Amino acid sequence: MPVVLYGCETWSLALREVRTLRLFENRVLRRVFGPKGDEVTGEWRKLHNEELNYLYSLPIIVWVIKSRIMRWARHGDKRGVYRVLVGKPEGKKPLGRSRRRWDDNSKMDLEEVGCGSRDWIELAQDRDRWGHL
Repeated sequence: MPVVLYGCETWSLALREVRTLRLFENRVLRRVFGPKGDEVTGEWRKLHNEELNYLYSLPIIVWVIKSRIMRWARHGDKRGVYRVLVGKPEGKKPLGRSRRRWDDNSKMDLEEVGCGSRDWIELAQDRDRWGHL
C-alpha cells in the first residue's frame, strides 16, 4: 500500500476518488484472499465486501488517507505551505461550481471526527486538543 499512499497528505479527496480507492482496495483484497467455496453447493464465489472487511483487520484505505491528511495539517504552517493550501489564486475563475480545496476537505474531516465547525488551523496549533483527535 505504500505506493498507493505516496503523497496522499496533499490530496483533496472528492467522492469519486473515495469510491475509486474503495474499489481498488476491495479488488486487491479479493485477489489476496481468493474465492470462497460454498459448503452447501460446492461452488466458488467472490467474497462480499462485509466478508473482506471482516478478514482484513487493518483500517480502510480512505481512513488511513484522512488520518495522514490530518497529521500533515498539523505541520502545514511549519512547512510554509499554508499559502498554497489556503491561498486564493488571482485572476478569473473558471465557469461552474468551484472544486473543493484541501482546506475545505480538512474542515469536513474535522466534522467527521466530531470537532464541529472549528477552524483546523487554530486547532492544529493547540497540541493538546489536536492530540486527542
